[in-house]
Amino acid sequence: MQFTVSSKFAVISSLVALVAAESHTISFTNLCGGGTPTLVSQNGAILSTGGAYTADGPIVGALAYLQTGGCGLNGDFCTTVETTLINGGSATDITLVPDHEFSVTSGFGYYNGCDGTGLDCQEPDCPGAFTDSTNGWIISCATDNVDLAITFCD
Repeated sequence: MQFTVSSKFAVISSLVALVAAESHTISFTNLCGGGTPTLVSQNGAILSTGGAYTADGPIVGALAYLQTGGCGLNGDFCTTVETTLINGGSATDITLVPDHEFSVTSGFGYYNGCDGTGLDCQEPDCPGAFTDSTNGWIISCATDNVDLAITFCD
């Protein structure tokens, strides 16, 4: 089989595109017996109301919370998980910074990379959660194409 220069270039370009592809999934487990897991983009668009959300590219500044009827669009008045999933530098945290407040136990963990790394918030005085703009833990992961599992009422 003989390849022309243009067909070789096309094959190489296709392989490079496959290697460079970026994808992230955020999935939810709701053990609360009620409420709706909600994922909102940085610009206020609702990305998911319970189902897994997959992006073919980075997810920047997304917010997740369990809508129990009292949460604002950006998770106001509820426990909120904030995340940016981007190849080489993902970062996730739990925020209780006002106007956010403890509503239900919430936690997250990375999978398909950095497995076992995450944070759980079981109480209003949750160690590690941001309670102001400087007091909290950002849990990072440098693995490409890492995914995030968020659990409520675990």
